[in-house]
Amino acid sequence: MTAWTADRIPDQHGRVAVVTGANSGLGLLTATELARRGARVVLAVRDTEAGREAARRIGGDTEVRHLDLASLASVRAFAAKLSADHPVIDLLINNAGLVLLGPRHTTADGFELHLGTNMLGHFALTGLLLGNLAAAPAARVVSLSSITHKNAHLDFDDLMCERNYKAPEAYSRSKLATTAYGVELDRRLRAAGSPVLSVLAHPGLTRTNLTPRAWEHRGRLGAFVARAGLLATQPVEQGVLPQLRAATDPEVRGGQFFGPGGLGETRGRVVEARLGREAGDPGIARRLWETAERLTGVTCL
Repeated sequence: MTAWTADRIPDQHGRVAVVTGANSGLGLLTATELARRGARVVLAVRDTEAGREAARRIGGDTEVRHLDLASLASVRAFAAKLSADHPVIDLLINNAGLVLLGPRHTTADGFELHLGTNMLGHFALTGLLLGNLAAAPAARVVSLSSITHKNAHLDFDDLMCERNYKAPEAYSRSKLATTAYGVELDRRLRAAGSPVLSVLAHPGLTRTNLTPRAWEHRGRLGAFVARAGLLATQPVEQGVLPQLRAATDPEVRGGQFFGPGGLGETRGRVVEARLGREAGDPGIARRLWETAERLTGVTCL
């Protein structure tokens, strides 16, 4: 079978695409490819100056809007203005994410920072924009997972990692939550008869700025880890393909999950990826969904 590449992205003229974290890494390249095919791309970024620089590099039909996923007030403000300006949204790519080492941090709303940013912020954003997505003829929500979700566990008695906090575990849990949410969103959209598709993707081990930033405060050790990462990871041009396929391939079905097919899903051509056990558990997903609604105050479906 021929490998899926960005050359296979169909024409995107007339479509509105929202990409969170679009000023660097996977988000920047995702926005670039969509704009290149004619989409109007909304760069949803925390740093608007970096977003404007990214828009200059991308060219095409782009707009920059401030979004801080670690603040529900920011998510609500962003969604309200975007909904008013774009009644129809075709693509929502929940790409933004963070991975931190060191002590535990919280969001503006008191959530553990990884979970609050990577999953709960996107949960609220998606819920607030579902009406706009449903107004499109073939809209999609793409949730960005990670291979680390496979070995993670959601402890609902300590969802915010207040006991025995370990940053790598907190990140993995946030990605498990993101993945379980994306699968559950697909189930609920189907049950509601919605035209919107929920699709998932992960980039394997890809050379973005997340890992260097996470290690930058660790001095020589951090510099060594960052250099080692260059050898262990694939280029962002390859790592971005799973989410681009999830967003644009006309043959994609709701609930599909894409990732690299080589070396334990760390790199290589795009294939359908395997869900971790907890990510595919409907009971865990339902409980997570209900918890997310309670924490964010946003009702999704």
